[in-house]
Amino acid sequence: MTPITIIAIPLAAGVACAVLVLVLRPLLARYAMARPNVRSSHKIPTPQGGGVAVIAATIAAVALASAVFGVRTDSMVPILAAVIFIACVGAADDLRPIPALPRLLLQAAAIAILFVALPKGFQLFGFLPFWLERALMLIGALWFINLVNFMDGLDWMTVAEIVPIAAALALFGISGHLTNTTTIIALALGGAMLGFAPFNRPVAKLFLGDVGSLPIGMLAGWCLLQLAGNGHLIAALLLPLYYLTDATVTLFRRIGNGEAIWVAHRSHFYQRATDNGFTVMRVVTEVFVLNIALAILAAITLYTKSSGADVAALAIGGISVTLVLIRFSRPRAAV
Repeated sequence: MTPITIIAIPLAAGVACAVLVLVLRPLLARYAMARPNVRSSHKIPTPQGGGVAVIAATIAAVALASAVFGVRTDSMVPILAAVIFIACVGAADDLRPIPALPRLLLQAAAIAILFVALPKGFQLFGFLPFWLERALMLIGALWFINLVNFMDGLDWMTVAEIVPIAAALALFGISGHLTNTTTIIALALGGAMLGFAPFNRPVAKLFLGDVGSLPIGMLAGWCLLQLAGNGHLIAALLLPLYYLTDATVTLFRRIGNGEAIWVAHRSHFYQRATDNGFTVMRVVTEVFVLNIALAILAAITLYTKSSGADVAALAIGGISVTLVLIRFSRPRAAV
């Protein structure tokens, strides 16, 4: 890809997203209001569904890369089909909640469409039977998509997570570690999220909704899977390590407490932080800075190509995430 293409894709996605938000927001304010409840982090009714603009802008920027700049991509049709399908599932759930089991089955169907885009015989671990690895990948994809949704419970939280991940993936792709398809998706998604960011800035005027968080999780998960498949499993784990840890530890803690895990809640570490005296801006700033650090560690593992560096980077990343989670779980000291 040329430098012009690299700049044009995220710029087009960002501008398209911002314009679409301005056009759609009055409609969303009329038909798709998120009203506060005991599990909410917001205090006043706020339109949701801004993810429509993010996903539409991402798809438009990908199409632009192919049609205008002539960037050749592989297997883009099933990827975009899966993204549109799961966005429709999210939109339906935003308007009228879908029961847990049908919702998971619909998400699994979207993931099955996505898997069509995988290279024939794609495997991360050659020692596992093909069918078993595909089953584990399906479960892992379901968890990742839903944890991105679970973690989208605070203004700017998804922006603070996805923008650093997308930027790192784009840089890795530009330097030859990912395919054109994955690189373009990362550029477009990162640009679209930046276009959405001004409207979601605390105090947010617009939320993503499931129509946004589910397909965003799918696109980010796809890119990370491609990174892992290219031999960079540690980097693929490091980039989303904060989300993975917060959501997974919270899940097991809720299971241990005998809670119904399919019921909405506000016991994630980032949510507890706001209950413990942290401002929303403070929480998302700390998460953003942590994600930048994790991206740097991921880059180190890519470019050193050393097993020792992999172990050290993963250990440092794990310690960094743990320290942030501990900090969020305790009342903030008065200054």
